[in-house]
Order: sequence, then C-alpha cells, then structure tokens
Amino acid sequence: MAQEVSEYLSQNPRVAAWVEALRCEGETDKHWRHRREFLLRNAGDLAPAGGAAPAGAADAESGASSRQLQQLISFSMAWANHVFLGCRYSQKVMDKILSMAEGIKVTDAPIHTTRDELVAKKG
Repeated sequence: MAQEVSEYLSQNPRVAAWVEALRCEGETDKHWRHRREFLLRNAGDLAPAGGAAPAGAADAESGASSRQLQQLISFSMAWANHVFLGCRYSQKVMDKILSMAEGIKVTDAPIHTTRDELVAKKG
C-alpha cells in the first residue's frame, strides 16, 4: 500500500503538499508513512481536489471543515500513538480509530504489554 500512496501523491501534488503540511515536527518517517495513509484514507472532501483552488475557497470552508480536519488529525494521532506507543483510549475512541484504520497494514509496529497483562502475570 505504501507504494500506492507514494504513486498517488506523485500524481496529485496539491494533495501531497496538503498532507505533508499535517506532519508533526520530529515525527519519524515510519510513523508518518502510516499516519499519512490514515489521513488520506479518511480525508474525503477535506483534501484538496486537483487543479487550482478557487479564490476564497479556504474562507468559505473554514468553519465545519476546520473542525472536521482537526478531528481527523486528532484521530490519526491517537491511532499512531496506539499502534506505535501502546497508548489506550476510551472504548468509543478505540472503536472509532480502529475502524478508520481498517485495511492499513503496519508490519513493523512494536508489541506492547498492557498494564492489565503485567498484573495478570504477577497474580
């Protein structure tokens, strides 16, 4: 899938620039590669279309689109934190981010032991 994402972005420079602007400073290439896929899979109408953007488009879309984009970025960060750092969130959030990430193959993610698993081993 990584090859498909790279190929898509090379053919869509506006989308590539848009999604690259969402990368966090200090984010590793491995984390970014997977989080970028998450963002692109779930961006829908939030990502720019091909061609030039109409004048004033950013202003017209700012309200709801801005909130949706911030929510998407938050979900992508929560998903990446879960996969790569072992973070857990409420069941509602976990259900949401895991459904949004369905089909994303992360083959090099670390394996984490949860607190509950550690306690069970000592018991």
